[in-house]
Amino acid sequence: MTSHDKSYNSDEDKASSRIITVASGKGGVGKTWTSSTLSHLFASKGKRVLLFDGDLGLANIDIQLGIIPKRDLGQVLSGAITLDKAITRFDPSTGSGLGGFDIISGQSGSGSLASLKKETLVKLNRDLVLLSKRYDITIMDLGAGVETSVMTLCETSDRIVVVVTADPTSLTDAYAFIKMNHMKNPNMNLGIIVNMVENRHEGKKTFETLKKVCENFLKFTPDYLGSVRRDKHVVDAIRHQKLLLLRHPISQAGEDMEEVAKRV
Repeated sequence: MTSHDKSYNSDEDKASSRIITVASGKGGVGKTWTSSTLSHLFASKGKRVLLFDGDLGLANIDIQLGIIPKRDLGQVLSGAITLDKAITRFDPSTGSGLGGFDIISGQSGSGSLASLKKETLVKLNRDLVLLSKRYDITIMDLGAGVETSVMTLCETSDRIVVVVTADPTSLTDAYAFIKMNHMKNPNMNLGIIVNMVENRHEGKKTFETLKKVCENFLKFTPDYLGSVRRDKHVVDAIRHQKLLLLRHPISQAGEDMEEVAKRV
């Protein structure tokens, strides 16, 4: 029996399900790559994983993974189908089931979550929470920024993971995102991943900068989930629309993401 075939109805399954939101203050920091890599890592450990692309207007998970979903989130939001009918099974290991996970894809260019009514977002949240009970882990890849839609979707999260780089604008925008979430939920479970660093020292130093600002102004200390070193293998994998750990089983970025996944 594969992980995908297990019963989804037991109380134990419901108690163990988790929604992890991957977000960022700005685009271009590797948020979607982080989401898909974490999904693959968790699935490779036998977890039932759902990867939800919550960035309708600029969705690109399907592009990064080289798939063409028959159904997507755009059809759900239009009322054409229910959320569970938008699931696409992604099996990167050609039938073995190991490392495979489910995906609900957005539809790039079809619109923006920012234009959706509050009640539509609330219903989407509710449907996602119900659907997440079928899985051990649901990873939600959100759009960048602090739009109301992004903040609303964050409300379902058991864990928020903010991806940043050492770039000053990334840190400034990440702080704005953290501040908005902190105002809504002072007890939020939030951690930081520092991506595309030259070395681990730079990653820790970047985190300490953001941590200090959060402590000084918000009286809040985010968790340090680790850093991911800049790696040419990541660029190569994205270019070939493949998961990093399948195309390059041994790489610096892959090693770093293994450590990050343990902390997440």
